[in-house]
Amino acid sequence: MRNAYICSVGAYAPEQVIPNSYFNETLGEDVDTWLRENVAIYERRWCTEEESTADLSEKAALQALERAGLQPEDIDLIIISTDTPEFISPSTSSVVQDRLGAKNAGTFDINTACAGFVTAMDIGSKYIRSDEQYNHVLVIGAYAMSKYLNKADKKTVTLFADGAGAVVLKAGGDTSKGVLATELITEGQYNEWMGIYGGAARQPVTHEMIEQHGHQLQFVRKFPKELNPEIWSKMANGLSHRIGVSNEEIDHFFITQINIHSIWETMDRLGQPREKAHTVMHYYGYTGSACIPMAFNKAYEEGKLKAGQLAYFIGSGGGLAFASAAVRFGEELE
Repeated sequence: MRNAYICSVGAYAPEQVIPNSYFNETLGEDVDTWLRENVAIYERRWCTEEESTADLSEKAALQALERAGLQPEDIDLIIISTDTPEFISPSTSSVVQDRLGAKNAGTFDINTACAGFVTAMDIGSKYIRSDEQYNHVLVIGAYAMSKYLNKADKKTVTLFADGAGAVVLKAGGDTSKGVLATELITEGQYNEWMGIYGGAARQPVTHEMIEQHGHQLQFVRKFPKELNPEIWSKMANGLSHRIGVSNEEIDHFFITQINIHSIWETMDRLGQPREKAHTVMHYYGYTGSACIPMAFNKAYEEGKLKAGQLAYFIGSGGGLAFASAAVRFGEELE
């Protein structure tokens, strides 16, 4: 029997810092107070004109590889989760494979919006468990949403930011560690509520399309605020039931970083201390499919992750898509 362990993590965010005060000036009103009080975002990072999704992915991947003690040619598969791809076609993962020199790796991208990193980790773990030719899988969540923002729309421009996070999954023989259980849920009735609706097959890029519909991120309708805490807590309870643990035995929670109050409500519903949930939105904004591995990387760099600990990864994003994973750490991560 084989299982997939997380043996390293890496992350990267652009150097360009955009503080809340920037929007006070550009939008002509005080949005800093609302952002601090309602979503706990103080600043964020945006790509420069020269940076894009592949750049972020490459740098996060290089850090994860270095920490794993691996060379690029040791990687058997690269999976990138993003809904801000380098191109519509070909895949962002093929670009990153070439830049890394990961000549032995197969590649593909997935898009389940901000649930994508956990979904990709689920897929990567199943490759390792089911096929012995896959021993090291590089999983990346990457986000360059600043490229798709309407800079005059305060509903989106103040929240979304750029970054990437990566983990290396490694094959191991101890099935009591590694990825223990996963779950995917989709509430497809919300597919028209938020997204980037121009630029693909439904609304190809034309001058008329850009004038009428735009090719930028849109909040079309407001989501019920209880939706994320309800499904996140349901998924956490489901994982606990499947692997036979109590919620008290969970050491860490890495949850989509869109709203700190939704995270706190989830922890309250689970009856767990809020301190178990790691957050990075304060200085990085909302980084979509990158936010969970970025939070994971922060916990790693702070020395909070120990062998034998149990962590839940819970992501959600447009579609609406949800993904969860229970992971017990091995010694490799230390």
